[in-house]
Amino acid sequence: MQTKLQNILIDIQEKVNFSGTVLVENQEKVALVSQSFGYANRSEQIDNHAKTRFGIASGCKIFTAVAICQLIEKGKLAFDTKLCDCLPQLFKHFDEQVTIAHLLTHTSGIPDYFDEEEMENFEALWVENPMYQLRTLRDFLPLFQNRPMKYKVGERFHYNNAGYIVLGLIVEHATGMDFSAYIQQHLFDRVNMTESGYFSLDSLPANTALGYIDNPDGTWKTNIYSLPVKGGSDGGAFVTGKDMAKFWSALMNFELLNEELTNQLLMPHVELNENDCYGYGVWIKKNSEQAILKYHVMGYDPGVCFHSAYYPASSIKVVVCSNKSKGALDMMKGIEAIL
Repeated sequence: MQTKLQNILIDIQEKVNFSGTVLVENQEKVALVSQSFGYANRSEQIDNHAKTRFGIASGCKIFTAVAICQLIEKGKLAFDTKLCDCLPQLFKHFDEQVTIAHLLTHTSGIPDYFDEEEMENFEALWVENPMYQLRTLRDFLPLFQNRPMKYKVGERFHYNNAGYIVLGLIVEHATGMDFSAYIQQHLFDRVNMTESGYFSLDSLPANTALGYIDNPDGTWKTNIYSLPVKGGSDGGAFVTGKDMAKFWSALMNFELLNEELTNQLLMPHVELNENDCYGYGVWIKKNSEQAILKYHVMGYDPGVCFHSAYYPASSIKVVVCSNKSKGALDMMKGIEAIL
């Protein structure tokens, strides 16, 4: 299998010019494949490698869901806790029936600051809202807090970044900690994810890949003016492939949550179609017999694409990080064809 995986990755890289890192790890935490391609810094021709940190965009919504579940485990919150009781007076136009469970499953009906049903270009947001002013979760509030509900509570699944900003604010309110500091202490440090963090684009640490946006004419630019300065509870953390594999192992071994809360997080709460569901911060794929094929997360931003999955039948973890806008899904499909 190892040789087949290596060959398919090389073949895909040649076809799509993939830039990033791929890790396939078995139940014993042995890497079946660990391969990197392209440059972390094109100007200086610094290669991507196994310890390169990559932005993962919305791939870290599962971290936010874990944080909420940790607070539920401690008795500070409940899934049926209402938003209006967590953050009173902050969202005057939002339905009082919105709960934490609605926010976790994208069924709250609240407006989004980047609505993928209405907008195609994430960069367009920053024309009127300079990205360099977005460093904290509260900085996002003017983008959506005074808008009316988009749908009735629980009416439908509507992927919603603002809902996860709100969840991050709930974590801050319940703990008195900055969201990224909470995740660092209670998730990254707890499971030895030593290379991961929420870093500002204007002060990135060593071994961090710059995100690249390729133009049709062959020119390119970095994504420093295309994203908020610092990521938060809806996306924007940086991880290495190995650290993300550590996260999956810790989650599945109940090192982050007890068994009951872990099962709640991984339970299909919303059915999108016959084979695709959503849990709390995690996508769930079923096979034709309705058995769970994989738990997976993904993230896309300008200059970022990310896919990662855990396959319960084999306990294999796959992590695909890229510092380009496309390519991770191609790698994921190639790996799954062999697995």
